[in-house]
Amino acid sequence: MTLIDTAGTGLHSDAVRTLAGWSVADADQEQLRRDYLNHLADQPEGLYRSCLPAHITASAVVVDPAAGRVLLTLHPKVGIWLQMGGHCEPGDATLAAAALREATEESGIQGLRLLDVDGVPTPVKLDRHQVRCTGKDQPENTHLDVQYVALAPAGAEALISEESLDLRWFDYDRLPELTDASVRELVALARLRTA
Repeated sequence: MTLIDTAGTGLHSDAVRTLAGWSVADADQEQLRRDYLNHLADQPEGLYRSCLPAHITASAVVVDPAAGRVLLTLHPKVGIWLQMGGHCEPGDATLAAAALREATEESGIQGLRLLDVDGVPTPVKLDRHQVRCTGKDQPENTHLDVQYVALAPAGAEALISEESLDLRWFDYDRLPELTDASVRELVALARLRTA
């Protein structure tokens, strides 16, 4: 079965539209945006785990702005606290849908909604990082992550999934020590955009 988007619709086309229409002022983010678009131009199946050595992924940092808190997962493969996210799947109609699906599955919270601009869910950040998708004995792949902000209903309670070692709410100003700079930047952006 091929996943190539020959009709010009579907996930691949949505990813191109999303990234082409996303404007950023930051030079590093602009370079990543262009790199992602070049990847998609070169790789018709560039959104799927099978595309090696790099593929697009989608994630969302879950926030409860009313309580000033963020939900993070202790990732079993890397051992640090991260936002919810993962690989795109053939059933995902859009990058935003993939991010929302991942956030809902990993948080256990129903009723999440993505931060949007004029009704269109919009990424807030891009992040390129190395990871072993297929196991610790396999070579590293590059994730070209498209990151969103997911708004949780006020007072939402999370339910840990099998994809996480731990799942906790943290105050914006009290992120855990095992949180890398990229996640801290994403949380800061989420806090700024939802203030």
